[in-house]
Amino acid sequence: MSGSGSDSARMGRVAVLMGGQSAEREISLLSGRAVLEALTQRGVDAHAVDAGPDVWETLRAGDFDRVFIALHGRGGEDGSVQGALEALGLPYTGSGVLGSAVGMDKYRSKLVWRGAGLPTPECALLRRQADLIAAERLGPPLMFKPVHEGSSIGMTRVERHDQLLPAWRCAAEHDTEVLAERWIDGAEYTAAILDDEVFPLIRLETPRQFYDYQAKYQSDSTRYLCPCGLSADAERQLQELSLQAFRSVGASGWGRVDLLLDSAQQPWLIEVNTVPGMTDHSLVPMAAAARGMAFDELVWRILQTSLGRGA
Repeated sequence: MSGSGSDSARMGRVAVLMGGQSAEREISLLSGRAVLEALTQRGVDAHAVDAGPDVWETLRAGDFDRVFIALHGRGGEDGSVQGALEALGLPYTGSGVLGSAVGMDKYRSKLVWRGAGLPTPECALLRRQADLIAAERLGPPLMFKPVHEGSSIGMTRVERHDQLLPAWRCAAEHDTEVLAERWIDGAEYTAAILDDEVFPLIRLETPRQFYDYQAKYQSDSTRYLCPCGLSADAERQLQELSLQAFRSVGASGWGRVDLLLDSAQQPWLIEVNTVPGMTDHSLVPMAAAARGMAFDELVWRILQTSLGRGA
């Protein structure tokens, strides 16, 4: 039985890597604490490790056998931590270096999808103010977002040309690269993935302009619909598309794909999350529960994704 005493012992000493220095630090701490509690309940010898400047010395001195990555955003979800752990010879959960790096990069993910013939909204990459001419050509409505941030940080919906510059400045506060993406009117869905299985889709509904930071973590008015309301066939098609999108960027183990479905029932891929949130507001635990998987079992299964990586 998964999570039995012998299986837990086989995992050895586990570091739950959380916190870090990204803009998503507080969410990562919440995720990490929830993961730590679940692993401890399963009998795993798990320990919290805050990814500060001395994190590599801490991991070396801790005699750890593997790492559960609960870091969100840059420095934890973008391939850098994954590469360092490989250099240390420490197996870790989730996607490898390439899948993490591409998945974190909203613009390069879209290039991969377009090359693979997968649907994603038209966009422009903005590195400086002069590049706003490319966004003007796309024309509003648009969504501006930092290329390498998560949790909807720095995102703005643009409805008029005079909003382009303020939206770019807002996103540029968080990143040197900004994505201007054609706005898609439609229902928002998310697909949680674990070991190539796509869980039941969740439909997200918010009275706000879009599913922003407040809607994700602070608002009580956000609705999460699971079952999502689609026919079985339509849901299956979106699940298959999400798995294609996940694999195409090199992601593996576990994660989440966000997409929109417009009024013509055309799906549009938005982004991949290779280390999604694991808080009480998070979507992967919600989808797992709809599938009949308890939180501690979900965490255990994610930890098992580290077994495929040699020390």
